[in-house]
Amino acid sequence: MKKLSLVALTALLCGALILAGCSKQQPASQGEAEPEAAQSAYHIGVVTGTVSQSEDDLRGAEELISRYGRVADGGIIQHVTYPDNFMDQQEVTINQITTLADDPLLKAIVVNQGVPGTAEAFKRVREKRPDILLFAGESHEDPLVIQQAADLAVSADFISRGYTIIWAAKQLGADTFVHISFPRHMSYESLGLRRQIFEAACNDLGLKFVFVTAPDPTSDVGVAGAQQYILEQTPQWINTYGTNSVFFCTNDAHTEPLLKQLLTYGGMFVEADLPSPLMGYPGALGIDLSAEAGNFPAILKKVEEAVVAQGGTGKFGTWAFSYGFTVSAGLGEFARRILDGQAQADSLSDLYSALGEFTPGAKWNGGYYVDANTGVRARNQILIYMDTYIMGKGYLPTTEQTVPEKYYSIKFQGGN
Repeated sequence: MKKLSLVALTALLCGALILAGCSKQQPASQGEAEPEAAQSAYHIGVVTGTVSQSEDDLRGAEELISRYGRVADGGIIQHVTYPDNFMDQQEVTINQITTLADDPLLKAIVVNQGVPGTAEAFKRVREKRPDILLFAGESHEDPLVIQQAADLAVSADFISRGYTIIWAAKQLGADTFVHISFPRHMSYESLGLRRQIFEAACNDLGLKFVFVTAPDPTSDVGVAGAQQYILEQTPQWINTYGTNSVFFCTNDAHTEPLLKQLLTYGGMFVEADLPSPLMGYPGALGIDLSAEAGNFPAILKKVEEAVVAQGGTGKFGTWAFSYGFTVSAGLGEFARRILDGQAQADSLSDLYSALGEFTPGAKWNGGYYVDANTGVRARNQILIYMDTYIMGKGYLPTTEQTVPEKYYSIKFQGGN
């Protein structure tokens, strides 16, 4: 998979367009809605999880509302949430998405995360409203399924990160990598294939790979039951595998209790499945970030100070900017720019520019998804990742690493 640097892409784009007299139009600042004429021209639907399942995704939608206004107040953003127990309520999710298309002014739908049912909802929307742009962030459905339904799908680079997270764990001095998940997630190609790459990278880089099962928060035990299990089991896992182990979980709801216990009993944490300084850290550390809301440099600074105060220097990491927040806000911004004639729907550089609006100064890398079975490169699914920030130490040059080509040819073996 060809690597594409955000910085390089931005430079190339600007260089290519200088002779044409290109100038960037700045979006409205936070809290400032677009002019009334722009607001009345179209609406953009944004669908996210709730605070309990995926808070960062929801906060990204709120950032769009703060910039461009809510439809009910004369703005352009219509935000709805899908249910926490989305596996058992797929029809509710589908209905939430398809109902947005009943608005004649709706011209784009962004779903982040693209939980099961998103592809079916997109198909139904397209049947009655082919004029609507359909964007999915972090799809839970197989790549070929979401690619057939969406105009664009953006995912964290589950292939490259299968290697880079293990590389980062080694830089932290880890000798063991403990992967926490459950059968539903392992049945997803993106998560299941990454698990296979994790294991291969551990073998190549000299770490022991351990897989442990935890309850699915969408099962009968719910979020509370799943979190309680993590609270109870983590001290035992640390006792079994040692404090030189890096722990990783595939579910957002597991992250806070895992971090809480690692900070208390030892162990290390490179980054979350969907990394962010807001993912798990505030609750685990017991800190209030309401005054820093939306200011990720300030959020990271406060989280880092709390981690260092608890002896976590050099042991805990994240992305400096929230992935979930950026994808919700960035895809919404990309849709707005397309509708306003400021971006092209098939332009990777325009997409990266929209995402970069919410991550000033951060280094990204990524590329088009390539199916390992066929070798076919997708034109509408992009995989992205950012440098890892280690608390008390600073950035690891994650995006500068060369991921061995052999990892891109590993084929998904199915859930296990």
